[in-house]
Amino acid sequence: MIHIKSASEIAKMRLACALTAQCMNIVETMIKPGVTTREIDKKIEDFLKVNGATPSFKGYNGYPASICASINEQVVHGIPSSRKLLSGDIIGIDLGAYLDGFHGDMARTYAVGDVLDDVQLLIDTAKDSFDAGLSNMVVGARVGDVSASIDAVIRSRGFTAVRSLCGHGIGRALHEEPEVPNFGTKGRGIRLRSGMILAVEPMVNQGTYDVYSLQDGWTIVTADGKLSAHYENTVLITDNGPQILTIA
Repeated sequence: MIHIKSASEIAKMRLACALTAQCMNIVETMIKPGVTTREIDKKIEDFLKVNGATPSFKGYNGYPASICASINEQVVHGIPSSRKLLSGDIIGIDLGAYLDGFHGDMARTYAVGDVLDDVQLLIDTAKDSFDAGLSNMVVGARVGDVSASIDAVIRSRGFTAVRSLCGHGIGRALHEEPEVPNFGTKGRGIRLRSGMILAVEPMVNQGTYDVYSLQDGWTIVTADGKLSAHYENTVLITDNGPQILTIA
């Protein structure tokens, strides 16, 4: 069932999403060689606690950390550890804040130090494909219009969209209906309505779109070991166009 948010629910979502974005701003300042993903995780959990919130991810289906920190060939759900970031790495950070009964959710991929031009293009493509999807998130459009526009940008640059993972509705639950794939056919899927809130999250691979899970039960990696980038925002559908809620 797709839940159309009321004005009061949207107001609470704005607060949760703004706090989520503040967390990501903190993360951005920490991305540098020598920092461990566990240090980033602790910083975010402490920040959320001080602000009366909890991490959306910690404990979700048993997930053990506050953020997901996915390095290089890791697509999503990388578990923070003592691993230090190295110059030339890329890292996808996915995080959420749970505040007053509602969730925010967002992801960014960062270069650690200097990276090759083709690696930066991969990172940029994750954002640019999101932007293409965002432009189609209007009342009356279909989910397939969003999905197809995301995939078109990704394919135009020689990359692939992960097919086994997708975006989703969000609100009182971290994952709600509908699913929002990163590939699809225009004119297909449910119609978008004012008051829907969706977490749209392109996951872009350098090589094949095939992925698999590591033995930890969480970390998902590319099947060919090539790099992957992730970009996500929580978006409100309105009669006047889409609004990104994960803005500090």
